[in-house]
Amino acid sequence: MLSGPKGSEEPSSEQCGVCGRRMELCELPGRSGKYCLECSADVATSMLLKTEIDAATLAGRETEGLVAEFAELSHGCSKDRSRSGNGDRRRAMN
Repeated sequence: MLSGPKGSEEPSSEQCGVCGRRMELCELPGRSGKYCLECSADVATSMLLKTEIDAATLAGRETEGLVAEFAELSHGCSKDRSRSGNGDRRRAMN
């Protein structure tokens, strides 16, 4: 069941910034949008992977495994988005 502000019977009008579902949302540090629990995990994982890819690149280390993991995450998010018909998860993760 959807719920609005505490003590209110009105449904929340906020939507997940990635999938568009109306449900309880959370914020991530350094991000302006709000996300449902599932999408927030994907966005946080992509942020961490991007940071690790940048650090490995600067240190001259191999990034192939990290890049493959990032691509797999992005591909999985695209499938989820196409099933729900909402949002653009890849845009939110960049």
